[in-house]
Amino acid sequence: MVQGLPGITFCNGPFDIVCKVVKAEGIRGMYRGFGLTAVTQSPASALWWGAYGAAQHIIWRSLSCAENLEKKPSHLDMVAVQATAGMVAGACSSVVTTPIDTVKTRLQVIDDYGAGRPSVIRTAKTLLKEDGWRGFYRGFGPRFLNMSLYGTTMIVTYELIKRLSIKKA
Repeated sequence: MVQGLPGITFCNGPFDIVCKVVKAEGIRGMYRGFGLTAVTQSPASALWWGAYGAAQHIIWRSLSCAENLEKKPSHLDMVAVQATAGMVAGACSSVVTTPIDTVKTRLQVIDDYGAGRPSVIRTAKTLLKEDGWRGFYRGFGPRFLNMSLYGTTMIVTYELIKRLSIKKA
């Protein structure tokens, strides 16, 4: 991720990276940021599913499908609503989780903040000092697009498989 930046050790492929990390930090260095990833993914997933359900409900109501239970939506309507709700859910999740993800990414790729092992607190303080609160949203655009497109793709695939797996009586 940071190959070629000034002051960064040059690495010649993945095996070289693993060797250098293990030599410098021990096997623990291979898991830098793992705890923060786990802490980020749980609320991100909960937020995603909550936002997806709410967005889907709002979209169906705006299309007047909630009141008219006799009219079944077409498959195309269902896919469009699910894709849109997935995109909205990904966008909501990215807005809330980007600050933690930014700290995690910095923690994983920056070698040294001076003394000792990097920590979440030290990394967050450095980020705040360097860029202010806006620094926590570095990389927001790509993350926003990634999570929105991921949400759309994942939910459309999930809903399609769910529909195809229902046994017809």
